[in-house]
Amino acid sequence: MRNYDKQYEITTPHSVTTVTDWYSDDIRLTHTISDYSKADTLRTSNDSDVVRLHFGMKGDYAFSYKQLNRAFDLVGGHHNIMYSDGFEIEVQPKTPEIETFGIQFPKSLFIEFTQTGNDSLQRFCEHILAGRHALLSENWGPIDPATQAVIGQIMQCRFTGQLKKLFLLSKSIELLVLSAEAYNYAAAKKDIFLKNKADKEKIIAVRDLIHERLNDPPGLSEIAQLVGLNEYKLKRGFKETFNSTVFEYLTGQRLELANQYLLDTEKTSAEIAYELGYATPQHFNNAFKKKFGVTPNSVRINP
Repeated sequence: MRNYDKQYEITTPHSVTTVTDWYSDDIRLTHTISDYSKADTLRTSNDSDVVRLHFGMKGDYAFSYKQLNRAFDLVGGHHNIMYSDGFEIEVQPKTPEIETFGIQFPKSLFIEFTQTGNDSLQRFCEHILAGRHALLSENWGPIDPATQAVIGQIMQCRFTGQLKKLFLLSKSIELLVLSAEAYNYAAAKKDIFLKNKADKEKIIAVRDLIHERLNDPPGLSEIAQLVGLNEYKLKRGFKETFNSTVFEYLTGQRLELANQYLLDTEKTSAEIAYELGYATPQHFNNAFKKKFGVTPNSVRINP
């Protein structure tokens, strides 16, 4: 069961947004799922002087950001870091469901963590110190398996008290590091393989298909046929977007789900192995230990 600090709903005539908040002192971590019955523009604002890590997990949308004087058209699976004193945006949904995750760092704390970081973070901090609204990268980074895993760990947080604050602080810093690393990875790429939005949307559809069929994963040829890509474009586009092969991504997601089953259910490791399509419990045991460094049974809270 999730150990969150606050959960509530925001309703409009054409949407319902479920908001879940966690706090580590002044750091706020937020997960939102918005369901739209009609693609109406949603306006939101606040006056916080904070640095925001934004992760688009699912869904397509366009949004304008007044303080940055910028507009973006985004496909699910992206992230960036933004700073502004105050926050006014308009969101135009393009899919019925949009899922996001965000972290708000107090300005002074963010600078303390990052002003001696890599070149991109140092430049970003210079803007913040000068009071200039800023975006870390012109190119939004992908939600790769490592980033998705950390967000999942936060959402499944089961610690309480001071230990919970330390856990959330460590995961917030980890996501900050992964975001900065993704910027460097994107900046180092000389050639962009996926050059149009339609192909990017198909690669995101591949990711969603994998999530939907972890128990019965499709092969590459079936995936290619279902999303309308040839296998070469599928493999190269997926690797460019998620910095992972399709097989690596599938394996990682199955094992993350297995870990969740071990924590949240009474299923045996053998039952989980067969449910997730492993040939034998030993095969599952070996894969799990390779990823997490421990055997499946050792992660149970009350073995």
